[in-house]
Amino acid sequence: MNLENLKIYRRRFIPNELISLDKDEILHLDDEKLITRWNAIHARNDFAGGVSAYFFKEGWKISKIYDHNGNVLHWYCDIVEYVFDESADSITCQDLLFDVVVSENGRYKVLDCDEAAEAYETGLITGGQLCKALRSLHELMEVIYHDRFDRLQAVISEYESSVSADQPHSQI
Repeated sequence: MNLENLKIYRRRFIPNELISLDKDEILHLDDEKLITRWNAIHARNDFAGGVSAYFFKEGWKISKIYDHNGNVLHWYCDIVEYVFDESADSITCQDLLFDVVVSENGRYKVLDCDEAAEAYETGLITGGQLCKALRSLHELMEVIYHDRFDRLQAVISEYESSVSADQPHSQI
């Protein structure tokens, strides 16, 4: 993929939407992962933006979420699948609905299992996608249960710190 022309999209099934993430700043891209820094697409009171690591093989998007003062609120983990279109230089990150929120003190919460079931029952996702999502969720939870989540956090920190401190992303 051509980094200069790379287009990133987020596809959600509930609600049904495809959004271009053309304002996201790409910090790193290789065969295994993509790291971006971003602001909330729509103005929000609960957070300002964050830095995300898209782990292609694992089916995870791990995001460090910031408030409007630049403080870390929590880590948000989306279970996803990636659709690569080399001819269009694009990556579409399809949200498979399961999410995990990890707080700064290490507590975690699994979200949106009901939405995944609804999406399958109504034909928005296939049985294959649901099984893939459950396996990815299981692997992420194994990382969290065995105190290895810090390794995922370190990936983001590495690329976040590689960006010059005098070039902050607006609002973060």
